[in-house]
Amino acid sequence: MLTLKSISIFILAGICEIGGGYLVWLWLRENKSITYGILGAIILIAYGIVATWQQANFARTYATYGGFFIIMSLLWAYKFDDFRPDKYDIIGAAIALLGVCIIFFAPRK
Repeated sequence: MLTLKSISIFILAGICEIGGGYLVWLWLRENKSITYGILGAIILIAYGIVATWQQANFARTYATYGGFFIIMSLLWAYKFDDFRPDKYDIIGAAIALLGVCIIFFAPRK
C-alpha cells in the first residue's frame, strides 16, 4: 500500500509540475493571456508542496521523481502537443524509470 501511495504522489507531483510549466510555456511562448502564467505559477507552487508528502528523504524523492517526470513528460507531450515518442524515447524512459524505482523502493537496512 505504501508503494501505491508513493507512486500516486509522484504522479500528482508530475501533473502539477508539467501542467504548471505547460501553462507558463503557453503564456510566454504561445502568447496566451497572463492568466495562464499566474495559474501555472500557482500549480507549480502546489508541485513543491505535493513532493514533500513522500516519506523518503529529499535526495531519493527528487531523484526518483526525475524518472517519473521523464515518462510523464512524454505522455503529456503525446496528449497535448502532438508529440509521438519513438522507440528510443520509450526505451530510454523505461530504463530511467527502472533505475529510479531501484533507488526509491529498494529495501535498505
